[in-house]
Amino acid sequence: MNIKTLTAALATAALLAACGTTKTTAPAAGAKPSTLTQAADGTLIGPDGRTLYVFAKDVAGSGKSTCVDACAANWPPLGVAATAVPLGDYTIITRADGSKQWAFKGMPLYYYAKDTKSGDRLGDGVGGNWKIAKP
Repeated sequence: MNIKTLTAALATAALLAACGTTKTTAPAAGAKPSTLTQAADGTLIGPDGRTLYVFAKDVAGSGKSTCVDACAANWPPLGVAATAVPLGDYTIITRADGSKQWAFKGMPLYYYAKDTKSGDRLGDGVGGNWKIAKP
């Protein structure tokens, strides 16, 4: 096992111990990024338990979302409260309408409107532009 793998394993173990469950955590609107959930397979999950997605037309690190208007109605952004602060791979972008949105590794995070319950993954591959967000 190399140092990078060992470091990742130790970090994961520490997160799991801190959570007291088999899930790690990720950002909720108004919360610190350390409160967002991650499924066992690595899928990022919003605070309501639904799957999060990234959009291929967004440019990592640009600080912008290209999913606006009708797109955002079908793919609601993972919102951010005014008191939230970025941490590590979780950053905050400002959308065209002035609202804030969480991004992971520079990619804005979205829900899919047709995912109605925890575990739904109906948005994966839609239009060839959407995929499940994973580290």
